Amino acid sequence: MAQRRILSIDLETYSDVDLVTCGVYRYVEGDFHILLFAYAFDDDDVRCVDMACGEQLPQEVIDAIHDSNIIKAAWNAQFERICLSKYFDTQLSPDDWQCSMVWAASLSLPLKLKNAAEVLKTGEQKDDVGERLIRYFSIPCKPTKSNGGRTRNLPEHAPDDWKLFKSYCIQDVRTERDIRYRLEKFPLKQQEWDYYHMDQRINDRGVMIDKELVQQAIICDMALSEAMTKKAYALTGLENPNSVSQLKAWLDERGIEVESLGKKDVSALIADLDKHSIDTEALDMMKLRLQMAKSSVKKYQAAERYICTDGRAHGLFQFSGANRTQRWAGRGIQLQNLPQNHIATLDEARDLVKMGCFDMIEALYGNTPDILSQLIRTMLIAKPGHIFIIADFSAIEARVLAWLAGEQWRLDAFKRGEDIYCASASQMFGVPVVKHGINGALRQKGKVAELACGYGGGSGALISMGALDMGLKEDELPDIISSWREANPEIVKFWYAVEKAAVDTIKDHNERSVDRIGFQFSANTLWIVLPSGRRLAYIKPKLQPNRFGRMAVTYEGLGANNKWIRMETYSGKLTENITQATARDLLAEAMWRMERAGLDIVGHVHDEVILEVPEGSITVDGVCSIMNLNPVWADGLPLSSSGYSGFHYFKD
Repeated sequence: MAQRRILSIDLETYSDVDLVTCGVYRYVEGDFHILLFAYAFDDDDVRCVDMACGEQLPQEVIDAIHDSNIIKAAWNAQFERICLSKYFDTQLSPDDWQCSMVWAASLSLPLKLKNAAEVLKTGEQKDDVGERLIRYFSIPCKPTKSNGGRTRNLPEHAPDDWKLFKSYCIQDVRTERDIRYRLEKFPLKQQEWDYYHMDQRINDRGVMIDKELVQQAIICDMALSEAMTKKAYALTGLENPNSVSQLKAWLDERGIEVESLGKKDVSALIADLDKHSIDTEALDMMKLRLQMAKSSVKKYQAAERYICTDGRAHGLFQFSGANRTQRWAGRGIQLQNLPQNHIATLDEARDLVKMGCFDMIEALYGNTPDILSQLIRTMLIAKPGHIFIIADFSAIEARVLAWLAGEQWRLDAFKRGEDIYCASASQMFGVPVVKHGINGALRQKGKVAELACGYGGGSGALISMGALDMGLKEDELPDIISSWREANPEIVKFWYAVEKAAVDTIKDHNERSVDRIGFQFSANTLWIVLPSGRRLAYIKPKLQPNRFGRMAVTYEGLGANNKWIRMETYSGKLTENITQATARDLLAEAMWRMERAGLDIVGHVHDEVILEVPEGSITVDGVCSIMNLNPVWADGLPLSSSGYSGFHYFKD
């Protein structure tokens, strides 16, 4: 079979819409122009079409862009595809596009072209001059006397820089292609490309936003912020009552010392002041500060920026955005970290906000910022004649971990449909535990243990998961950890077996396995092979002493601030990577089956899928039955999901 031709592409563009804050789909709806089009077929020399100066795309290139037999390749290919869709006034299918950034992400390489080229030490490197040139030619400029009051820089305004810009665009194609040559040694499975194309269709489809709710929520928050700031000023007399340093000094003058004014610290201070009736003005101010902290409407503002002319927000998901596991990451509105909703009268509250009845919201609920926060999810709405069906894998990580480790009592509990927190507490303490029933108080301990202990967590993990907020005492935590580990011996064995296999593979480079997980060494990389066949990459692994004096696995990867550094890992972290990556594969396959069934996915959050379907076309149970099917590689894994439906998104 003949190898498909590859057209490598890089664009330089202009728009008066900010790409970073609005996303590419909204970006191309502004005053948008393609300035430069650099390209190369296969190994040919890179050429640049100066479209800003009137040059036309060659017919060969136009034909190739529309030819499904020719692969279009680019770094962050979504940008090029959407820009060209706008240029040709037709939605280009993602199916014949390959994204080199996604390919690099499969090896846990940086998502920035420059950084990936540096890590791979490619012969072609990205030119640093580009950022300055992009700021000059690709975004609006401020009108000044010196530039004649213009709002945009054109090629004729800086001819020498324009030549540099063309060279920069050509160099980007060379760099991307050079990276691609390196990546070809590590082919991406066709199934992963299929998932990427599915992801692009989801981003293209977008999700409808209730624009009226968004706009009214922003208006409400502005009025509320102004009122609360005035009240805070009246209470404190401070020049800026939002200033942490000024507020700390004000509290100090009243004999109240605080180290931090974070939400948790303020909540604790409120409880203390309320309990002892120490200072009513300080108490009122702290309550006000807590409300002001809650009043952020950044999600609504992000949604407003992302809404396109079709009323939908597009481009909210980054395929392989999470380093190591290749889980999806959020973009724009960041659906992955939306506040939950708890009030029973959600529909009534959103109607009041949409009608602008802000005083009534305050009178009925007493905490308008909290209500606005709880309504954020509901700004996602189904289009007319359709509803949302939301389906969510139940306790997916706990199920996957039990399956991988062969912890039979847990698998049996899941198959019987038991509450895992009750089942865990029962196993830990040797007594029956029923939610709201016999020994029900132990469920809380089972819950916090489940949340924190699965990947080898200690007391710190329990505390970070909210153990103390749940009413547990710090001196109880070591016993809870011990009880959980004693109740789950196969999982504990799995942690250490995984670490030992990784260490031994680094030492002797031989293949080995731990049950369903494989370990390989090649190209100076430790590969962990998942049940799906997908591999996790740990680049340039070494065994080095850790802070406890024992030899630990280290590797090169992305650390804080996206710096490429040597990092350390351990049994629990390796297990977490394996478990979360497997859960990601299960979600991807479930979404793939849904798409094959003709269902439109408009969003997904962690292990939850949001479908927009015609009313009456399919039931929640019908969707869950698709979701619960085991892939061929996951035999014996007790999958379960639950769901609900509605005309807007919410957390059931």
